[in-house]
Amino acid sequence: MQALPDISRKSWLMVAVLGFVWGSTFMVIEIALEGIPPFWLATGRLGFAAVTICAFWALSGMRLSLDPTNKPTTSQIFMTGALSSGVPFLLLSWGQQYVTSGFAGTSMAVVPLIVLPLAHFFVQGEQLNLRKSIGMAMGFAGVFVLVGADALQSTGADLEVWGRLACIGVAACYAVNSITIRRLPPVDPIGLTAMMMVTGTLVALPFALFFEGIPPVPPAKAFFALLVLGILSTAAMNLLRVIVIRSAGPTFMTLVNYQVPVWSVVLGGLILNEALPPTLLLALVLILSGLALSQWGALTRLFRR
Repeated sequence: MQALPDISRKSWLMVAVLGFVWGSTFMVIEIALEGIPPFWLATGRLGFAAVTICAFWALSGMRLSLDPTNKPTTSQIFMTGALSSGVPFLLLSWGQQYVTSGFAGTSMAVVPLIVLPLAHFFVQGEQLNLRKSIGMAMGFAGVFVLVGADALQSTGADLEVWGRLACIGVAACYAVNSITIRRLPPVDPIGLTAMMMVTGTLVALPFALFFEGIPPVPPAKAFFALLVLGILSTAAMNLLRVIVIRSAGPTFMTLVNYQVPVWSVVLGGLILNEALPPTLLLALVLILSGLALSQWGALTRLFRR
């Protein structure tokens, strides 16, 4: 039987770090894409992440299962790895060629709307109620207000409909993956993350080779960006993601998806001198209010400690 979610101060800190790092990732991706094709970027990220996390796993004894009588199956591990990174990285890399960045960002905020009903049926202690539903809807509305009309604008590309479906597919992958990670038997977080990154690399590599051929030698700036993406954004943050889902639950983990667009916009304004949207304050109010409403029980327990 699964343990009930344990949402602590550490849980809130971890989702805050995840939101900030993943929100800043879009800037790093732009730099990396200046010298690396999209599918090779996805494969390279996962490859560097796999090497990094496997090194830590080797130092910790390379243990995966924490209960010899209840081990995850090979198919469970493969599905977890494919849905966590391999398939969504490929879909997003391909889909973003045909949709606006606003639509891509908004589609990530769909993750909580998929997770909530799935968690209701498949995760103990994550039952759907009116307060959670309203809070999640407010958070999504805040992201939509932040992105603005760009989320609905058309690029005019012939494959735009398929590009949008690819982006929604990414959200669906992340949502289902959150449930599968939570439902796994007792596992070592480092070991699980290592297997996820290795599986993701194996899924992405054939697509990169088939569609983009042998990768070019990237310039130093793009290669450094790839290292940052692989080691920090992919290896370290996926380990953190596994820890959050396993301890605090998939619904709590979805709070990250509402933070990412906010940090992306704010950091773009502060670092890249991009214009901050006039709706930023309203969006923040909606998002923070929605998060507080959906996690009201966890917040009240936090301040009682």
